Amino acid sequence: MRALKKSNLEKGGKVVGCKWVFTIKYKAYGSIETYKARLVAKDFIQTYDIDYSKTFAPIAKHNTIRILLPLTANLDWPLIIHNLYPSIRDYEEEVYMDSPPSFESQFNQMSLYGLKHSSRAWFEKFPNLLRSKDILSVRVITPTSLATEFEINDLRSLKYFLGMEVARSNKEIVVSQQKYILNLLKETRIMGCRLVDTPIDPNQKLGSEGKGDPVDITRYQSLAGRLIYFSHTHPNITFVVSQFSEPIHALTSRRTFGDFLLNFKVFTYVNWARSITNQKSTSNYCTFVWGNLVTWRSKKQDVVVKSSVEAGYRAMAHDFKRILEELELPITLPIKLYCDNNAIISISLNPVQHDRTKYVEIDKHFIKEKVGIGLICMPFIPTSQQVVNILTKELSRPNFEFLLSKLGMLDIYVPT
Repeated sequence: MRALKKSNLEKGGKVVGCKWVFTIKYKAYGSIETYKARLVAKDFIQTYDIDYSKTFAPIAKHNTIRILLPLTANLDWPLIIHNLYPSIRDYEEEVYMDSPPSFESQFNQMSLYGLKHSSRAWFEKFPNLLRSKDILSVRVITPTSLATEFEINDLRSLKYFLGMEVARSNKEIVVSQQKYILNLLKETRIMGCRLVDTPIDPNQKLGSEGKGDPVDITRYQSLAGRLIYFSHTHPNITFVVSQFSEPIHALTSRRTFGDFLLNFKVFTYVNWARSITNQKSTSNYCTFVWGNLVTWRSKKQDVVVKSSVEAGYRAMAHDFKRILEELELPITLPIKLYCDNNAIISISLNPVQHDRTKYVEIDKHFIKEKVGIGLICMPFIPTSQQVVNILTKELSRPNFEFLLSKLGMLDIYVPT
């Protein structure tokens, strides 16, 4: 297995246990792809600052993945997945582990899955490799450029990734989670449940009343987490999922051609004092790149406010611009920030000031600065056409289906 070597335990040393983890890897539609066995360390006996120090390692966000997919479709990039086996030998700490069954000594020592700092070892290895090979842009990373340092096999077109099925035609990419939701229905024993037209009744108001029999909070949290993950490809359920997730503590998208300049559109809305329990507002936004929905969010604000001015898009715009600059792709300016509140647009564009707007002074100056340099513009959009409303409130069936079509979602399983 080329990962360990025999050694005598030094005085005062601690031995970490190990175990085999056997996994069945499935294809997109449930058939078995391969069987995998992995030897992992039992990290729960490791002590911070004695057995390990730094553990942080970043992971890819779904927002990043959803940005890359429309870029791939519009620019006709290949979409490939492969297994990559790193040989990470540079641990700062020494780790002693019990001998696994049928162990044979080898000369190569590599990091082991299961240790608290294993992910960081990989994170430090990969950027250093890119710098050593003068690979300064993610656009020039190829399997060939990595083959000298890593074992790469099973190179194939992307079909299934992180519980998402990916289908690609000529200039279109479709993402769905059919297998994921079918498994969830089986686990919860509601496979034959009755279908409804909208995720929530327009007259239904959810709130924590503190009444009723106690429930299994662990199971509730697990189901809420599964639904949150499902909403990563289904923005139409984001609002109701956020509502059901709130009491825990007490797209498929069509990909089409576009111009080479990336066209950003942002729809933002604040549901002011929406909560019936504490009057907190809910911030919502969704972002389109080349007409493709790539990010969306519905989040209750931390404090009670006296204004419906949306300030949360500041960090969002910064993150998107940084990601796209790394990809070395130009952006069409100004970025359109659609708003259905004429008062917000007026305050942002005109030199007006009175006592009632002082509490939004910082946000107002930030928006005016970005408008002044041509980074953003704020066109008005009628409330009936504000697509972010699907994240903010209960809707009737006609309104729900109209906004659903604007998000680019479609049922790929309906016979044509």
